[in-house]
Amino acid sequence: MNVVDQVTIINGQRSSVVDYLRMGWKYRSIAVAIARRDLKIRYSQAFLGFMWAVIQPLTGLVIFTVFFERLVKIKAPGMSYPLFAFSGMASWFFFGHIVHNSGVSLVESRDLIRKVYFPRILLPLAKTLVGLVELGISLILLIALTFLLGSSTTWSIVLLPLFVLLNIGVGLSVAIWLSALTIRYRDFHHIIPYLVNFGIWLTPVFYPVTLIPSRLEWLMYLNPMAAIIAGFRWSLSGGTAPDVRYLVSFLPTAGLLVSGFTYFRRIENEIADYI
Repeated sequence: MNVVDQVTIINGQRSSVVDYLRMGWKYRSIAVAIARRDLKIRYSQAFLGFMWAVIQPLTGLVIFTVFFERLVKIKAPGMSYPLFAFSGMASWFFFGHIVHNSGVSLVESRDLIRKVYFPRILLPLAKTLVGLVELGISLILLIALTFLLGSSTTWSIVLLPLFVLLNIGVGLSVAIWLSALTIRYRDFHHIIPYLVNFGIWLTPVFYPVTLIPSRLEWLMYLNPMAAIIAGFRWSLSGGTAPDVRYLVSFLPTAGLLVSGFTYFRRIENEIADYI
């Protein structure tokens, strides 16, 4: 019996979207390996290890609660303020992780890109997997906090995975563009943290939408992260479902995701030349 080895031929021509996605699925183990490596680097040499994934969000929760609830006297509608703030933090920090780490993923993996061929889109996705692990820890803490504060969950909690997927989509819609642009314009490497830190003030993470003047309220409906955070809070505590007007924000987000993916594929063969 003759044994024929499977050979993958790589050329400079762009494949179809279906073939590209099929190849990405074929090499998915690379994304998992990179994510596992990043988690080990991040936590294995730390004395407290994965406990930092618990300490960091809880520290942020304490700061937000003391400053905004105790000092500024912000009241959360329909739930306790710690639960209100933590649900917003979990969603926003996950978004920030995707944007920041995926945005610089190509530059950080320059050595790997020069040595091994694989669909480069796997690098931003690997960073997303790392963020997903940390989000999972935050969600466990969030659900535990829900019961500790005497709140009750409803059937809406089954929709939480939907808002997590939307969270990933919104994060990647920005991160894929930034990762591609950072290859040629290294200024984005320095701009990305400022974008994330500035964006939190434009999103109802630690304050309710009711604090926004009615004449400016329409701006929130253009912010997809405001919609996702509202979905996180609703799925965990019930109450009023997110306003349908938030759907408007996902139209430009979808366009940004598709155009970013298209541009990424167009310059993918040039990445090794620039890094």
